[in-house]
Amino acid sequence: MRITEAASACGLSAHTIRFYEKSGMLPLISRGADGHRRFTPRDIEWLTLLYWLRETGMPLRQMRHFTTLAKRGEAGVMARRQILLDHAEQLKEKKLILEKCEDVLALKIASYAPSGRTAPE
Repeated sequence: MRITEAASACGLSAHTIRFYEKSGMLPLISRGADGHRRFTPRDIEWLTLLYWLRETGMPLRQMRHFTTLAKRGEAGVMARRQILLDHAEQLKEKKLILEKCEDVLALKIASYAPSGRTAPE
């Protein structure tokens, strides 16, 4: 699969894939006889994981650390697991905050419902 197909499959732009590759965040991507990158299903899985890590707010510095650990194979598994556990905990905290924000907005929206009275500012 070429880079445009890989981009479509994982949700990243071709530009971002190239950036991740130059940053050392991807495994070695093979190239065809024509010199074009050839992405395997495993490469797509990795790119998809990077997409979701970034989409959920993981800083690039932490993503680079995660990928460095991944290149160590089994030696980096426990550290990678801990990074993901920590990130999941941060997402839970953000989710609670967003739910509170949603509640506040719902109350405010309800206060603007037509009822013949003046809504609070």
